[in-house]
Amino acid sequence: MARACCGPSALPSRLLQSLTCQASAIYANAQVGHTSSHVERNLKAEPSASIRAEKSAQEKLSVPVEEKPLVKKRVVSGVQPTGAIHLGNYLGAIKNWVLLQELYETLFFVVDLHAITLPHNPEELSKVTRSSAAMYIACGIDPSKASIFVQSHVQAHAELTWLLSCTTPISWLYKMIQFKEKARKSGEDVGTGLLTYPLLMTADILLYQSDLVPVGEDQKQHLELVRDVAERFNQLFGGRKWKKIGGRGGKIFKVPEALIPPAGARIMSLTDGTAKMSKSAASDQSRINLLDKPDDIAYKIKRCKTDSASGMDFDDINRPECNNLLSIYQLVSGKTKEEVVEECKDLNWGQFKPLLIDALVAHLEPIQRVYYELSADPAYLDNVLSDGAVKANNIASSTLQNVYSAMGFLPHQRPK
Repeated sequence: MARACCGPSALPSRLLQSLTCQASAIYANAQVGHTSSHVERNLKAEPSASIRAEKSAQEKLSVPVEEKPLVKKRVVSGVQPTGAIHLGNYLGAIKNWVLLQELYETLFFVVDLHAITLPHNPEELSKVTRSSAAMYIACGIDPSKASIFVQSHVQAHAELTWLLSCTTPISWLYKMIQFKEKARKSGEDVGTGLLTYPLLMTADILLYQSDLVPVGEDQKQHLELVRDVAERFNQLFGGRKWKKIGGRGGKIFKVPEALIPPAGARIMSLTDGTAKMSKSAASDQSRINLLDKPDDIAYKIKRCKTDSASGMDFDDINRPECNNLLSIYQLVSGKTKEEVVEECKDLNWGQFKPLLIDALVAHLEPIQRVYYELSADPAYLDNVLSDGAVKANNIASSTLQNVYSAMGFLPHQRPK
């Protein structure tokens, strides 16, 4: 994968050192699931730093370690820029991206087009979009390894969404659970985009001929839609018809597979252990934002919902808040599940909460420090996003041109 010309080497030395320390801390502390039982790779010579990082990432993600292929599989993912990025976004997605960039060809983007499916503040959109990009890098995403860009900077996302909407049965969209839930809350004023946004998400994935898509339990239905849309389109326009007009291979779209994150990365609300931590929740008390100050973190943890049971333990279905807070502690402290069980089994809430507060503050402090340094250099961020968009456009435009050709559109010279 080509190194971005605006990579870390273009940063001031002090910021570069901070970024390096932060990335090292994330690799050292990432405890996201069990190590694969069939990791058997033995290197005859002392491995390089990059090989050691890649092997470590494979182990932490429970990915079988194989000889490095000539062409890496491609992974794409993104997070909406609506509001502050919270702990659930970080532990459930972005932290795993840091490991994925060592194993795959990765494209991570800020999905600003998704952010307007519900009413939004135009003055805030560009601000939070750049802020989200800065947070990606502060959390450990390396622009020299992964392409970071803004969804709306690649026009093919919107174009492919329209083309797919003309070939996808509307009954498929009415079945989407999130549409039903949000439409119920919004009433008759719900926008059409809320119904069709799963097709935008589908375009996000299919444009880049993605091999793997990181998904959580609540996103499996969306990936199934992606696969169904890709297979339907391939049946309608692929095969012999595609080859007859000069197409290569029998498929226009690659049908992606799910990349399930390690167990324990689904972070729940601080006010309801049965509901996922969300930006859209009315109360800010329900979530830890990555930019929360230490006093705010302490306040939220001290007042978060708990129970009256004695001791602390994982996996008790009758104690969802306990399981959630222990999982958060495990992930930010870098300890194993067994270590957390041994440390906390005899603690009460008054003893456990200070441990969790200290672990959260210590884990988020270097992220916040790097974020504010990056935010002070908008030119650097714009260069990162520009370079990422160039690579994304190169891949996406090729896919989109094949789609237009397969559907029978008159060829034309696309503007560069």
